[in-house]
Amino acid sequence: MPVVSGEKPQELAGRNSPTGPRPGWLDKRRTVARPGYNRWLVPPAALCVHLCIGMAYGFSVFWLPLARAIGITTPVTCPAETSLLVKLTTTTCDWDKPLLGWVYTLFFVFLGSSAAVFGTWLERAGPRKAAVAAACLWCGGLVIAAGGVYWHQLWLFWLGAGVIGGIGLGLGYISPVSTLVRWFPDRRGLATGMAIMGFGGGALVGSPLADRLMRHFATSTSVGVWQTFLVLAAISFVVMMVGAFVYRVPPAGWTPPTTGRTATVAPPVLPPSLTAAEACRTRPFWLLWLVLLFNVSAGIGVIGMASPILQEIFGGRLIGVPATLDALDADQRQRVAAVGAWFTGLLSLFNVLGRFFWSALSDVIGRRVTYGIFFLAGLVLYASLPAIGRAGNVPLFCAASCGIMTMYGGGFAAIPAYLADLFGVGNVGAIHGRLLTAWSVAGVLGPVLVNYLNESQVKAGVPAAEAYDQTMMVLAGLLAAGFVCSLMVRGPRSPAPA
Repeated sequence: MPVVSGEKPQELAGRNSPTGPRPGWLDKRRTVARPGYNRWLVPPAALCVHLCIGMAYGFSVFWLPLARAIGITTPVTCPAETSLLVKLTTTTCDWDKPLLGWVYTLFFVFLGSSAAVFGTWLERAGPRKAAVAAACLWCGGLVIAAGGVYWHQLWLFWLGAGVIGGIGLGLGYISPVSTLVRWFPDRRGLATGMAIMGFGGGALVGSPLADRLMRHFATSTSVGVWQTFLVLAAISFVVMMVGAFVYRVPPAGWTPPTTGRTATVAPPVLPPSLTAAEACRTRPFWLLWLVLLFNVSAGIGVIGMASPILQEIFGGRLIGVPATLDALDADQRQRVAAVGAWFTGLLSLFNVLGRFFWSALSDVIGRRVTYGIFFLAGLVLYASLPAIGRAGNVPLFCAASCGIMTMYGGGFAAIPAYLADLFGVGNVGAIHGRLLTAWSVAGVLGPVLVNYLNESQVKAGVPAAEAYDQTMMVLAGLLAAGFVCSLMVRGPRSPAPA
């Protein structure tokens, strides 16, 4: 039986002794691959976990139904003087979009925080134990959120989906990263892209499924959201557990096989890997932190409100009716909502494709060049969205949004490989976990910019179809700042582009 890197001889005694205790199913020693194990089985296992937790990206499909959970057909607006404390527990008026948007913020605050806190533990405990913990927390959080919706308790909804579910997101997100980097030293960008694309793809499957489930469960007294949460929790738990038990880590000293003409070139020999604490004391780490912050803040604000944005900008034109969203009847709004759900799924598809395409391309053209493209092209696309929306060009609006999503997803997928280039592979999981605190900050910054800038525009009397214009220009400014930071990233371990 091969030895896992970092294990002490006394820790292996029980496993190697015929009379000693056998490691538990979640023990890292039980996940060491035997000779002949096919490394290409690891990315599908990671996909199982990431596709389920990636439904966090599709939560915008719940916003409009939840905004009328009391009124069912039309929202019951809380009195203007209602305090936040009252809104947390009221059962007499509906939650508005900014309040619901805080769940999305909590997702990523706790994702980044838990990834930073548990990154070092993950390196010791192994990916299987982390993935099982993620399944329990994410699915348990959905069950608690269902209770929050059923009893119309906003604090319980925030606690279940945002806090407990967010911790599950963090553990699930980082669970396969360091393992994949070790299995694919010759194709770091491609390997991490294959796994992390699943997180972007969660909404591709989850949003249409959630929309269908809500329609199935909807009645004259319920919008069908709490029942949908329970079904999603059950499905996700089964799929995530399958992925967790397929995870394997490579034995110490393992190298990828080479065969004749298809032999891969060994990666350059790097100095010993930095620890997470050492990496955090370097300038490149904090520049990459800012790069991730600006890229995520811009993208997360849009994808978190994708369904409402499309519906409010184009209204009835999405179904061939020349009317604003407020002027539509209940049946027409339901049809428009279905289009919004599919738009969220479409963005998720391009989020997925971008994670795979850009991360693989970064192996060829280099990480710095790749991030430079993200920011420059994204800036142009964000700045063009207001004009496209005013022109009423739905296909072009969708195309520009999809382009933005490819680069948003690619930024996530290429980051672990960039960290491995700069700091070595030994502690990349822990370093990646700490870098994801940028995602926590972006989880506040992005949705707050989109939700509250939009709300202020609406209150100022700006038509709903134009209320996102100012927001898009602010997000374009974030990408300009990110471009400057990406140009400044330098490191002695950064390999030259192939």
